[in-house]
Amino acid sequence: MSCDILLCDLDAFFATVEQRDNPELMGKPVIVGGDPGSRGVVSTCSYEARRYGVSSSMPMKKARKLCPTAVILPVNMPKYKEMSGRVLDIFKEFTPDIEKVSIDEAYLAVKAGTGLKTARKIRFVVQKRLKLPLSIGVSSNKLLAKIACSLAKPDNIKALWPKETEKTLWLLPVKVLPGVGPVTEQKLNLFGIKTVGDIVSFPLGALENIVGSHAINLKEYAHGRDDRKLEFARERKSYSEEITFPRDIYEKDYILAVIHDLSGELGYRLRSKGLEARTVAVKLRLPDLSIKTRSATMAGATAGDEKIYAIAADLFDRCCGKPPWRLVGVRVSGLEKGSQLTLFSEENKKKEKIRLVLDMLRQRYGPNAVFKGRRLFMMKKDVFDP
Repeated sequence: MSCDILLCDLDAFFATVEQRDNPELMGKPVIVGGDPGSRGVVSTCSYEARRYGVSSSMPMKKARKLCPTAVILPVNMPKYKEMSGRVLDIFKEFTPDIEKVSIDEAYLAVKAGTGLKTARKIRFVVQKRLKLPLSIGVSSNKLLAKIACSLAKPDNIKALWPKETEKTLWLLPVKVLPGVGPVTEQKLNLFGIKTVGDIVSFPLGALENIVGSHAINLKEYAHGRDDRKLEFARERKSYSEEITFPRDIYEKDYILAVIHDLSGELGYRLRSKGLEARTVAVKLRLPDLSIKTRSATMAGATAGDEKIYAIAADLFDRCCGKPPWRLVGVRVSGLEKGSQLTLFSEENKKKEKIRLVLDMLRQRYGPNAVFKGRRLFMMKKDVFDP
């Protein structure tokens, strides 16, 4: 059955989330990435920073030289994953046929002829509920939807149909096609192949001498043809959260505070999906750079933050070794549908009501709307190796 394909891409995702949560950053160059004082790289930068030549994967030192006035922020992956999940939930309101490409990008399949209308609705809902910019490319296949999305940026919608390949696609540089990276682009340019239209007119045999067997695919792509199907995600077997610290951590209580935060994140994710978990695991990177993991399975499943934390903290106590630590993670598995218990003690009923209120606040205002006092310990400045 034919369908329209949408590629939805959250523009400069990490940076726009930070700008949204900190209005004073709006309109300013924002760079999200590693420590400029070490070997950190740019994860994402705002469009204001891109005007200075800053780009993803660039060394932070170089980015800082190009844009000395930029606001540099560390990567807050739990927050970005939370927001990505909320965007994905919106996508699911419009179609169950979703291929998640990355934390900020997904292909959607909708009924043929409804692509543009659906794209407008999706973009409107994302902006209204989450106040995030979203670019959407619309076509009948993944290739043209991807290219249309790049033409729509930033924060817009663009359709590109097969019948428009000659007047639109053929004028674009060859690097827009899948499999054409900087090295392949340079090879093609040496033979005068600079646009997609040049590939169309270039003899197949000669093209094979340049790029090998990939020549056949390039010819198909150049004509706007792409038979790749959407790859739908398999049922989740586990959920995990982890943090890699920019420097070594020497205080055990700090790690426990982080584990508490990660456990809360996992508990919320389980409850939002109507799931519970039987197994909790902890992951650590030790001083010799080795990775150690330990897990424990409970008699009954849970989605409670404190239960997950209690097990994770116990696992940490038993396998943490000697400081410092550079990475800590928590994973829950053995997932099953949450039980609807009715026989709660009065104390558990109170905890359940509080949890529901906190989840509601988190869903509406984001992961940092409410947090427990233990996180205050994470704000200390003497836990790193000086």
